[in-house]
Amino acid sequence: MSEDSTGRGRRAAGHRRKPPRRRALRVVAWTAAGVVVLGGAGLGYFYVKLNGNLKSVDIDAALGKDRPENVDNGSLDILVLGSDSRDGANAQYGADDGGSARSDTAMVVHVYEGHKAASIVSIPRDTLVTRPACTMANGRTNAGGTRQMFNESFTIGGAACAVKTVEKMSGIRMDHYIEVDFTGFKHIIDKLGGVRVTTTKPIKDYGSHLDLPAGTHTLNGEQSLGLVRTRKTIGDGSDLGRIQVQQAFIKALIKQVKSVGVFEDPKRLLDLADTSTKAITTDSKLGDVKSLMSFAAGLKGIDSSNMHMITLPVGPDRIDRDRVAPLAKEGALVWDALLKDQPIPPAATENSAGDKGSTAGLVQ
Repeated sequence: MSEDSTGRGRRAAGHRRKPPRRRALRVVAWTAAGVVVLGGAGLGYFYVKLNGNLKSVDIDAALGKDRPENVDNGSLDILVLGSDSRDGANAQYGADDGGSARSDTAMVVHVYEGHKAASIVSIPRDTLVTRPACTMANGRTNAGGTRQMFNESFTIGGAACAVKTVEKMSGIRMDHYIEVDFTGFKHIIDKLGGVRVTTTKPIKDYGSHLDLPAGTHTLNGEQSLGLVRTRKTIGDGSDLGRIQVQQAFIKALIKQVKSVGVFEDPKRLLDLADTSTKAITTDSKLGDVKSLMSFAAGLKGIDSSNMHMITLPVGPDRIDRDRVAPLAKEGALVWDALLKDQPIPPAATENSAGDKGSTAGLVQ
């Protein structure tokens, strides 16, 4: 059933089998490299060191039974967040607004049965949603409510609240959660040796410290971070244009991982694994290297040509023009398709303000 006015999502009958360890993620915004590089064998004694790097959150314990049921169709759903925390080394990117991190980038990655293709749904950070009640860091409950900015869910209640918000709006249970911050993202790209992209127009953004002429570039970590953060000087200056750039960067990143032969170079693999496990936070099911490695190893067949990337169907909010609101009918088409493990129909994005504009094709 479709999401109703109370914010309750769809509840599908049946239970999905526990995902086997062969399942993996290959397609994420800020965390793609952090996961895929673990898809090799022979880490051996290095397990202990890498296990000590990992941070995890027990989403199941935090949310309990207040979640959509799993569907036994062989698919896999992952919520991927890029954190905009300004703690530690991230302080160079400015002070926290209100003292807490927010989800600067959010994507629902749906891996289809057989793990040969995936759909990715980017959720604009300024989307107004109905946020469910969440437990805050101090143990108190935030009641949530209507017309709440999506990215504030992470600020209010961390990973568990972000997952709960996505599950309520989609009716789809998230199998896994992966998060990476600014500094971790930079280090991953640098260890990878940079990412090759082509810009069809010059990009000069003082806010993200990026200055690129039109042409082909191999971006280092700092430049890559600048590119995925660029917003005000591209397109209409909204987050919707930035999402298109981020999606293009993901495809370039995945091509780079394949082209440099990460999986064929044990030293590079281990160096990158060390950097990546320091950079990411996962759900507790992926909180050890053996599970994460198995998770990452299973989808080597997915590449950029097998990904369908869209923005959640949205339109301008009727009250606040600086915010966007989900399109109920079109959004239902997206979530229903993924719940049934089917391709997202073209009609889902025809009336959306996302996936349009002058930033399409800016980065290739």
